[in-house]
Amino acid sequence: MPEPGGNGRPRRGGVLFDLDGTFADTAPDMALALNRLLATRGRAPLPFDRIRPQVSHGSRAMIQLGFGLGPEDARYESLRRQFLDLYAEDLASATVPFPGVLDLVTELEGQGIPWGIVTNKPGWLTDPLMAALGLAARPACVISGDTAARPKPHPDPLLLACERIGRAPADCWYLGDAERDVAAGRAAGTGTLVALFGYLGTGEDPATWGADGMIGAPLDLLGWLGDASG
Repeated sequence: MPEPGGNGRPRRGGVLFDLDGTFADTAPDMALALNRLLATRGRAPLPFDRIRPQVSHGSRAMIQLGFGLGPEDARYESLRRQFLDLYAEDLASATVPFPGVLDLVTELEGQGIPWGIVTNKPGWLTDPLMAALGLAARPACVISGDTAARPKPHPDPLLLACERIGRAPADCWYLGDAERDVAAGRAAGTGTLVALFGYLGTGEDPATWGADGMIGAPLDLLGWLGDASG
């Protein structure tokens, strides 16, 4: 049998998911918050297809997209906070798990494989969102962007997640839709898979990110699990 850490099947210890663009389709509510913020500044709304590819990159990308501002700008932090406040007011009216995600985690639970969330979303947004989805009690861990010492692409959140689910990183998979997800997983020693159904932007080439593989639908992850008898 291949050793843990090889390209494939021995990893059955646990499965960890990025949240935005991997586990849940949060783009509709993130887009609504950005367009509400733009309206307060007398700006026209942006089309959803421009916003969606940026959602995995968080509030920083939203402010960059909507206002052309980065953290070095004096107005940036105020706008970012307003965006997050608007998002928090209505963070789950249109957000749902991606098709197949609930079937996947149900199958993992049935096989005794713990699963968890590792996101850069701050905990004061992650926890209410998981609760609104009716999933607060199901993950073996929920690691937010402010849970560990450093967020992704540092490995700290994934190492903490593996510790909390009681599994070695080499026995776990991490599924995400951004290059920093792959970088964090590789640095932590987990297997890495790219969610091609997530928020990939034009010009992004996940084949260059160094992941172990790519999947087109959540249930495809089951094919990457090791043999239960092994």
